[in-house]
Amino acid sequence: MRIISGRARGKKLVEFAGAQVRPTADRVREALFSILTSRLGSLQGCKVLDLFAGTGALALEALSRGAQSALLVEAHPESIKIIQTNIDGCRMSECARVLRGELPAALALAVNSGPFDLIFLDPPYAQGLAQATLTSIAALELLSAKGIIVVETAKAEILPEQIGPLLRTDQRHYGVSAITIYERTTSPG
Repeated sequence: MRIISGRARGKKLVEFAGAQVRPTADRVREALFSILTSRLGSLQGCKVLDLFAGTGALALEALSRGAQSALLVEAHPESIKIIQTNIDGCRMSECARVLRGELPAALALAVNSGPFDLIFLDPPYAQGLAQATLTSIAALELLSAKGIIVVETAKAEILPEQIGPLLRTDQRHYGVSAITIYERTTSPG
């Protein structure tokens, strides 16, 4: 696993030994960032929130491509150590911060750092955490007016078309995974 583009391009990231964490594959990250670039034009100046951050690869890729700052939320101590190692290895400690907490409850701690222009949500599969976390994001108004939420789930997991002001605007399948994109809408939810 490596940073694909930007100022940290080619930097190898520390990964997990074993199968308890499922990092987003390089090819899926490359496709995802192509989608984001086509929608946002640039990540320059974006504030990023990476939930269930794992290794931190998604937030670090965004920072490498010009995002202003990233808050990475993770509950597991081993993951937090790996995230911090990857932040330091990419020389991004000035713009990346790790917050330890169980999601979706830990989102309340992120309110003062928001709203966010780009939110990555990659929970463990088949536990209902994606929808619960999206509901909390909507309730806490963590997404900026023109922001995007990227949700990675198992392909078989069905997410609603709308959750409060969050509207599903795209969905793509990659192997056993699905990438779903939500944006804010002004129409009633």
